[in-house]
Amino acid sequence: MKEMLTLPAFEEATEVVKNAATETKLIYSEYLSNQCGNKVYLKPENTQVTGAYKIRGAYYKISTLTDEERAKGLVTASAGNHAQGVAYAAKVYGCKAVIVMPTTTPLMKVNRTKSYGAEVILKGDVYDEAAAYAKKLAEEKGYTFIHPFDDLAVATGQGTIAMEIIKELPLVDYILVPVGGGGLATGVSTLAKMMNPKIKIIAVEPAGANCLQESLKAGKPVTLKGVNTIADGTAVKTPGKVIFPYLQKNIDDIITIEDDELVVAFLDMVENHKMVVENSGLLTVAALKHLKFKDKKVVSVLSGGNMDIITMSSVVQHGLIKRERIFSISTLLPDKPGELVNVANIIAQKQGNVIRLDHNQFVTINRSAAVELKITLECFGPEHKREILKALSDAGYDPKETTVSM
Repeated sequence: MKEMLTLPAFEEATEVVKNAATETKLIYSEYLSNQCGNKVYLKPENTQVTGAYKIRGAYYKISTLTDEERAKGLVTASAGNHAQGVAYAAKVYGCKAVIVMPTTTPLMKVNRTKSYGAEVILKGDVYDEAAAYAKKLAEEKGYTFIHPFDDLAVATGQGTIAMEIIKELPLVDYILVPVGGGGLATGVSTLAKMMNPKIKIIAVEPAGANCLQESLKAGKPVTLKGVNTIADGTAVKTPGKVIFPYLQKNIDDIITIEDDELVVAFLDMVENHKMVVENSGLLTVAALKHLKFKDKKVVSVLSGGNMDIITMSSVVQHGLIKRERIFSISTLLPDKPGELVNVANIIAQKQGNVIRLDHNQFVTINRSAAVELKITLECFGPEHKREILKALSDAGYDPKETTVSM
């Protein structure tokens, strides 16, 4: 069998994946560059035919199988993106694919996987539980198991991203890579170091699923007790054991990201680049604000863009609240005609937009003394919010901020 994670293997994989994957061109981001003081380029793997980079590793892995191995049928486990990659590649090669997905997988990823002709089984709350069931099926049914990350051929396929980056931006200084199980980081870091040892690779993990960070501290793969993150594509308890030595050797630093940071990063991408990037893919965008260096050429790998509408809606709402574009206030008014209109006029004069209003006459026993008015407003940002609050205060209404209820 051909040795993987070698330069010849990476070169072969680069040619092979062209049959299924798009060569995604770097996008220079002036907005993000100004935010962090570096020259930031985006690697938009969210624009792949399956909406994520996973098509690269899945397609290359399946290309290395024998006809007999493919004829047995393929089985894998995935939170969505690898599932679509395997399903798409299996369709191209004309072989059966069974995909085990966690029950928490967004519906869009489930339906997309089915659309490529794969059989989908929902099992377990996280990837690790789905993977255990997929391996059981492989033993019982004789299927060929395609691991989403702990496989050298899969990692070789993912490494084609680094080939494209360096071809387009030879003097790149840093590459930021999202990490779940570590397959993408393994392929990208290994090839990048082969081509130019001076390139630094920064792995980026969710704070609630930092299995690689904990494993590197321990010097061996460790399993987290649990994971808790909105970045479902990187919600992995244990990094790959086969690929771990490559991660130890080639990863220069790790940054962990809180979920709230991903919410803000989503709005940054939508507003400034008109791109939908899923939460796992946003890890490297959020990480830009944590960089301690300046004036370097940085590539952020956007690993995928498969986000369902319900999740997107929730992220937008929370992002607007986080950015103080939406806020709620509570104030007490005398219970007499015209007070509500007066408050509305003050807000209108300051160009605030009322989203929700609750006028409660029963907040006190003495209704003539006061009624409670709760208002949820939309504004242009923190400074505009302060202007509205000041105008209300100057008019004697003493507004108090409250938790936004959407």
